[in-house]
Amino acid sequence: QVQLVESGGGLVQAGGSLRLSCAASGRTFGSYAMGWFRQAPGKERDFVAGITWSGGITYYADSVKGRFTISRDNAKTIVYLQMNSLKPDDTAVYSCAAGLMINRVLRGECDYWGQGTQVTVSS
Repeated sequence: QVQLVESGGGLVQAGGSLRLSCAASGRTFGSYAMGWFRQAPGKERDFVAGITWSGGITYYADSVKGRFTISRDNAKTIVYLQMNSLKPDDTAVYSCAAGLMINRVLRGECDYWGQGTQVTVSS
């Protein structure tokens, strides 16, 4: 069982930065691939970034590539999403998720989900 709690969301101006954190409970955290997803009002949930259990391989949606960075600290059981050069289109609820297989995480087929944190980017 893994419980996920996101933090770090807020209101930021376009061009600014935020760092989201996803704190995980459970001793098996290091076995899970992790992903960040976002859902804007009236839209479907989209994949943002993913990372393998070791942190050795990362994946990004084209819309955030070069601006966002996913990382993890298995000792602290935390996953981060550093978001730079934010745009109004990045406004959404951001959720982290965990799954045993990275290819399933990338498709949104995750075993555990957090509640999400709101990110609002003003123009």
